[in-house]
Amino acid sequence: MAKQSSNGDFYTSTKAPPPPSPLRSAKFFQANMRILVTGGAGFIGSHLVDRLMENEKNEVIVADNYFTGSKDNLRKWIGHPRFELIRHDVTEPLLVEVDQIYHLACPASPIFYKYNPVKTTKTNVIGTLNMLGLAKRVGARILLTSTSEVYGDPLVHPQDESYWGNVNPIGVRSCYDEGKRVAETLMFDYHRQHGIEIRIARIFNTYGPRMNIDDGRVVSNFLAQAIRSEPLTVQAPGTQTRSFCYVSDMVEGLIRLMEGDNTGPINIGNPGEFTMLELAETVKELINPNVEIVMVENTPDDPRQRKPDITKAQEVLGWEPKINLRDGLPLMEDDFRARLQVPR
Repeated sequence: MAKQSSNGDFYTSTKAPPPPSPLRSAKFFQANMRILVTGGAGFIGSHLVDRLMENEKNEVIVADNYFTGSKDNLRKWIGHPRFELIRHDVTEPLLVEVDQIYHLACPASPIFYKYNPVKTTKTNVIGTLNMLGLAKRVGARILLTSTSEVYGDPLVHPQDESYWGNVNPIGVRSCYDEGKRVAETLMFDYHRQHGIEIRIARIFNTYGPRMNIDDGRVVSNFLAQAIRSEPLTVQAPGTQTRSFCYVSDMVEGLIRLMEGDNTGPINIGNPGEFTMLELAETVKELINPNVEIVMVENTPDDPRQRKPDITKAQEVLGWEPKINLRDGLPLMEDDFRARLQVPR
């Protein structure tokens, strides 16, 4: 069974996919789609849960250890008959009967993944192994949220899916970068060896309500600083670029990838590119014109450029982002003000 990955190679899995639950083919009973979301109490995960729960044919199970996620992000679903929340660390096996697995579990901001780099690597490697083992046992399709960090400090610009990356294997960020690269390797090995139905999304910088405040990511840092009337701290030299995708666009891309026929990897992100200084100026203009912008020392291995080539997402998924940065930032402001308890 040949499948084309989005970098153009054909991969032949040696086995047919495992059969799903017998209820899928039951003659007189149409079962709901049971979907597991690991990391579903986190920023992107909770928005994904919101979308999945809108469909009355979906039952959603969230597994999260609350290292960076929060029950508060899911409070509107707790007690709902189609929703289940499990406190669980994916580095331990999980036994549940599901049809689809969205595997998002992993700390994704530098402050959190550097806090316990060994645990970050374990989450990426052992966690992904456990989820693939579950997918194999129950015949589920599994989607991995990989990352633009697999491209490292890229030598090509913009980055498409055929680029193999430029990653430091022994740096302070390597637990996350190399961990996600190994996770992608495991996904394709399980696909080729066991016939598992896989999907890989390489997600780029994402922003929106429910981001952790002060988590080291630039959008949440700038927004929190502006609301508190603190100086916006731009890491030197300020000319490094990022691309920012609003969370509702990201969730739409993930669902389209899961429901489609392409294994990926597929870049999901917004190709609008901004320097850090441009971002700081935009936040200042939109949120608090009175704050100053100051330059601070940079962190090691900080990529100089980051911009997705989303041609594959457009062609294969019919997806492209709809919300630009100037429209998206104000949508975050009320959420951040409420949590920081700083009224307008």
